[in-house]
Amino acid sequence: MKARLQDKYKNEIIKVLKDKFNYQNDMQIPRLEKIVINMGVGEAVKDSKKIESAASEVAAITGQKPIITKSKKANASFKLREGMPIGVKVTLRKNKMYEFVDRFINIALPRVRDFRGINPKSFDGNGNYALGLKEQFVFPEIEYDNVDSARGMDIIFVTSAKTDDEAKELLKGFDFPFIAA
Repeated sequence: MKARLQDKYKNEIIKVLKDKFNYQNDMQIPRLEKIVINMGVGEAVKDSKKIESAASEVAAITGQKPIITKSKKANASFKLREGMPIGVKVTLRKNKMYEFVDRFINIALPRVRDFRGINPKSFDGNGNYALGLKEQFVFPEIEYDNVDSARGMDIIFVTSAKTDDEAKELLKGFDFPFIAA
């Protein structure tokens, strides 16, 4: 079954982008390729159970099992050895990606404290958008009582757009609440 935003992309957003940027070929039209969700768990150096709880939280949010990222270098000042688990990450594609975007925009973002919109300047120059959340409680899948500590997460929306303007129009089509600049 197709996600609601996937239908919206095929029926509405493609037409708007094609008219605005005068694409000659349908393959030039930008699309959302993947979403990468990363949660760094610095406390895992002292307590290895923290990484397991972070992994279960990310799995609940995304509906997909995360991989555990390990340190590449040792750092004595942080008591970090090479190969120690220090975070979790998930890459979402296709239906799960569209379902996540729908839940993120319509449920999670309105639950952010003092939310006024997202920064339109967080594009990387290649059409990808990154944003950070300070706590995972904005997602309804997380039960407040079962969480040991608030952890932030990075969410990167990777698009096939060549420029930031094209990517911004694509994300606006998905109803991303950008602050008026």
